[in-house]
Amino acid sequence: MRLNKYIAENSQYSRRKADELIKWGKIFINGKKAELGSQVGEDDKVSGIPLKTFEKTYLAFNKPAGYISTRKDELGRKTIMDLLPKIPNLKPVGRLDKDTEGLMFISNDGYFINHLTHPKYECEKEYYVEYEGFFTEQDKRKLERGIVIEGRITAPAKISNQKESSLNIIIHEGRKRQIRNMFATLSHPVKYLKRVRIGSIKLGSLKKGEHRKLTKSEINAHKPT
Repeated sequence: MRLNKYIAENSQYSRRKADELIKWGKIFINGKKAELGSQVGEDDKVSGIPLKTFEKTYLAFNKPAGYISTRKDELGRKTIMDLLPKIPNLKPVGRLDKDTEGLMFISNDGYFINHLTHPKYECEKEYYVEYEGFFTEQDKRKLERGIVIEGRITAPAKISNQKESSLNIIIHEGRKRQIRNMFATLSHPVKYLKRVRIGSIKLGSLKKGEHRKLTKSEINAHKPT
């Protein structure tokens, strides 16, 4: 994780102020003066300013439709944070759009969040999709090869459990409204969308609006090594 981001998440300082402190030689990593653009790992010790200490939290959450996947909303709409415990620095790990349901992770561990959201790690996400129209083999091949949405081709998807008006799709990208846009491009508007798996962790029997703590093995399986 970039040092300025780490400082912003664990202190009272913004990223801009963190860069100033680094430039002035106030910040140290493992006793050595840090430089602009420095990276910090989970086991590194950052010093030079007071850093907040808090217990790390890792939650699996079943997002209901109708909630925004942000910490705050300028329009006053309901956010998922209204359904979650008040824990310092708690953030959603990625997003689901307002009308989409299903599995999300919630955490205050920046390394965990970065590992699951950074494109280079290609974390799989599986969705159950109900759509309009007759889905052909040609449609399936297009999704599996990648299709152009908003001027860029998508990474190849995996299709399973295909039925008359529903299927499961696996992707590892996280572009805005990606699956809805993919199906709209094929003239199959999405009627219902639910994320059922992230990485190796499934939604299972977790009810809408409820959360549970991730187990130690689940956390370790999705943290950088």
